[in-house]
Amino acid sequence: METKEKLALEIIERLKKEYPDAGCTLDYDHAWKLLVSVRLAAQCTDARVNVVVEDLYAKYPTVNALADATPEEIEEIVRPCGLGKSKARDISACMKILRDEYNGKVPDDFNALLKLPGVGRKSANLIMGDVFGKPAIVTDTHCIRLVNRMGLVDHIKEPKKVEMALWKIIPPEEGSDFCHRLVYHGRDICTARTKPFCDKCCLQDICAKNID
Repeated sequence: METKEKLALEIIERLKKEYPDAGCTLDYDHAWKLLVSVRLAAQCTDARVNVVVEDLYAKYPTVNALADATPEEIEEIVRPCGLGKSKARDISACMKILRDEYNGKVPDDFNALLKLPGVGRKSANLIMGDVFGKPAIVTDTHCIRLVNRMGLVDHIKEPKKVEMALWKIIPPEEGSDFCHRLVYHGRDICTARTKPFCDKCCLQDICAKNID
């Protein structure tokens, strides 16, 4: 385990230099908007979500306005993100809970977030890290793929198991930014759809994939 911890610290430092300004790729200026966007981002690109939510917030600019909208009205706008019916239903239910139980605010408690409709561990961690600045590890597809390639976890694909393995080796205060940097690195260098650009990779000499 100690060697994995050392590897993790080295990877964190190198990715910091490579992507100093990496942050959440979903646009938001209020916590509830990130909650909406992260639900819409399931099986959809963040870039598309950022475009679609502009129309959504133009029509429903507050938690109360969105809570008062019917799922059908929400679906009409969010359909381009795919899975429109279930996403609209979750967003509607979620906003009603924020309005009725949390005074329109997003709770800063991980377990409370998990109880919101459509919010899983990945979304809850994103909100805890980005909105509230608390320790968080977001195991999205980039994270899972890259930490396996790098050798930080051993052939684990299940998001919660990857998250738990990473908690053991990633310093808590680094988790959120580390996961954002993995997204950038996964898009730019360690790509999934093409052959990874290992020759350009800042981790080339320490990545398990290259050492094997």
